[in-house]
Amino acid sequence: MAEKAVQMGTDPIGKLLLRQSLPASIGILVMSLNILIDTIFVGQWIGPNAIAAINVVLPVSFFIAALGMSIGMGGGSIVSRALGSNHTAKANKTFGNQLTLTLLFTLSFMTLGLVFMESIIPSFGGKGALYAPAKIYYTIVLYGVPILGLAMMGNNTIRSEGKPKYAMYAMMLPSISNLFLDYLFINVFGWGMEGAAWATTLSYGVCMSYIVYFFLSGKSDLFLKISDLGLDFSIVTEIGSLGFVTLARQAVVSVTVLMVNNILFELSGESTVAVYAIISRMLMFALFPILGITQGFVPIAGFNFGANKKDRVLEVIRTALIYATALATFVFLMILLFSEAIASAFTQDQAIIIKTKEVLTWVFLSTPIIGIQLIGSAYFQAIGKAIPALLLTLTRQGFFFIPLILILPRYYGEFGIWISFPIAEVIATIVTAYFLRKELKRYNK
Repeated sequence: MAEKAVQMGTDPIGKLLLRQSLPASIGILVMSLNILIDTIFVGQWIGPNAIAAINVVLPVSFFIAALGMSIGMGGGSIVSRALGSNHTAKANKTFGNQLTLTLLFTLSFMTLGLVFMESIIPSFGGKGALYAPAKIYYTIVLYGVPILGLAMMGNNTIRSEGKPKYAMYAMMLPSISNLFLDYLFINVFGWGMEGAAWATTLSYGVCMSYIVYFFLSGKSDLFLKISDLGLDFSIVTEIGSLGFVTLARQAVVSVTVLMVNNILFELSGESTVAVYAIISRMLMFALFPILGITQGFVPIAGFNFGANKKDRVLEVIRTALIYATALATFVFLMILLFSEAIASAFTQDQAIIIKTKEVLTWVFLSTPIIGIQLIGSAYFQAIGKAIPALLLTLTRQGFFFIPLILILPRYYGEFGIWISFPIAEVIATIVTAYFLRKELKRYNK
């Protein structure tokens, strides 16, 4: 077994979790900064409608990219446990199946997305003044999404090997290149929405190039043979059941963005859709350390579960919850203190700034407890229990948030949308904590 993989079963949990989480956090930070600054560039150089137009398109491209991410997460869980139990052949076969599945699904959905483009864009909120810029961005970005899907799959597989530093590089390089290309294409060449779209698409290629280099240069512990690309029913089934958790989560995110965009457009028009676009970027950016802890947690929990090291499994859960809660509380305080500065960075429109400042506080109100929900659902995915992982993943946005945004705006208007965020988070956290505690009691017998 490779030395890096062995360390996940022997090194002190606190240091190990930091070593796994820090690169993941930095990678997510850089990627989130990329999205954040990209939005700032678009808002300042093109206008607030451009921000709203990109938010209309993102659910579609994110969903197709999430196919790669879900296959990477599902297969990554198998790879971590296979390495933990010294089943290298299964780890290699799983990786080969991941490649084949990612290509099949992302290319198929990209094709469907282009064929039904004229009906998809309006249904996701691309109406009125938002339709034309959304169509420009959608068309260009969608061609690059299969490359992004492969990159996301490869990135999660790298992390499952216990090599988070390389996964971090894979996230940093495209983010940096995207910012450079944004400046060049939008500000220097004056290409507007086309420039923003091409910058994003070309950055996907940079990410994929580095991941190909990682696997071909001998840095990986996985050794792929042509025969590994042939689909194995049992592996595909396990990848599908575990990966469906991630895919379902991303699909629900896409559905909720679609619904919120349309509800806000009907209630208040394009300007409020722009406010939501800023809020959604901040949700991606501000939670990067908690998401990093979660990503660092999964391979450690999966490896030690596969090695039947109960004490280490329980210790990594406790440690991850402590770290995530402390970081989430800090994030909430920063949002509370700097909400006006955050809003002002995206636009010069004072009405949007005032509205965004107010909304930020409500949306992030329950942030201090978010770690419980994320770590709890991630634990079930790490140990290969797909159904509980899926149900817990869907609790916040699927089971609670969607019904809330359908009901509360009828009584409280636009405010009903914003208050749905913390209410859904609190309920989902209570449910997750209950099932996590129940599972750990059973496991510790």
